[in-house]
Amino acid sequence: MTERPRTFVRLLFDRFLLLPIGAVIALLWANTFPESYFVFAHRLSFVVNEVGMAFFFALVAQEIAEAVMPGGALHTWRRWSLPIIAAIGGMVGAAATYVALVRLTFHYPMTPAWPAALAIDAAVAYYVLKTIMPRRSGAVPFALLIALITDSISVVVVAPKFQTVETHAGGAALMLAALGLAGAMRLLKVKRFWPYLFFCGTLSWLAFYREGLHPAFSLIPIVLFLPHEPRSYDLFADTKDDDQVHHAEHAWHLMVQPVLFLFALVNAGVILNDYDTGSWAMLAAAIVGRPAGMLLAIAAGLAAGLHLPNRIGWRELVVVAFATSVGFAIALFLATGVVATGPVLSEAKLGVLSSVVGVLIAFAAARLLKVGRLAHQH
Repeated sequence: MTERPRTFVRLLFDRFLLLPIGAVIALLWANTFPESYFVFAHRLSFVVNEVGMAFFFALVAQEIAEAVMPGGALHTWRRWSLPIIAAIGGMVGAAATYVALVRLTFHYPMTPAWPAALAIDAAVAYYVLKTIMPRRSGAVPFALLIALITDSISVVVVAPKFQTVETHAGGAALMLAALGLAGAMRLLKVKRFWPYLFFCGTLSWLAFYREGLHPAFSLIPIVLFLPHEPRSYDLFADTKDDDQVHHAEHAWHLMVQPVLFLFALVNAGVILNDYDTGSWAMLAAAIVGRPAGMLLAIAAGLAAGLHLPNRIGWRELVVVAFATSVGFAIALFLATGVVATGPVLSEAKLGVLSSVVGVLIAFAAARLLKVGRLAHQH
């Protein structure tokens, strides 16, 4: 590869541009050649959403695990409990805003879609905050813990109404086998991530699949057994490949970015019509209700004696609040579980897609408030 193409590829990865590029391609494709797009998306959706995204959520869990270790950005219960409070506040704010607007406008058929207003797309939050925040900021693990807690609770809320697959016997035995094998590898001091992810992770994935749980979360239990090193700096910071752990983290990070490109390509293609009251309610819940609820909950938590990560203040919290306002694919998944196919689902999906405006608001807020890398740009 010549120097210019190599520089271009490095720019794509360093600036985390693959995710937004995939989203733009999906939108254009779906609204110009919808038939071919939806055939393509349908064929790839299982591999991307249920298999590929498992590696992303595992990466999120791994970094959160290191952030709460001694010396990490979220170490001590006064720090890691604050994102939990923020997640609950954000969910209450989003749900209350959505339901209130739907009922005030007498658009009652949209009421069942309220769980979709809860979701946070961790991939989008990761992209936005990784682009904005400096390396010595604890904003990224703080935001990703909020997203992981929010999405876990959202999936539990929707689970009685929607399961990804029909349940089968044997899932519990496979899960025990996965955890047992991971424990044995930990006792043998296996330092590389890949044996855990591919061998133990495969068993865990099959366990989730057979139990009717979303397999994208299947690698998270395995993360508890991975080699960990505490992080006091920004999540996903480029570390030197001076040992097996750092080398594996770097390779894992590079592998996930093409997965995020495919994730956006498969999920962002929504035809831009049928926009109505329910869509506006979903948008308001995302960019008004959730940030307001989250910031109020954080204020209450701080008043009660909880602590923010180092190098995080209210300006950074505003950016975090808007970066976590986007529901995107997680919200689309929840919407299909609680609303039947038809005009109501179309309204909800368009509202979810519109929440991507939260990305623009996050970047604008970072620029106006002089936060992170945007503080010195002119």
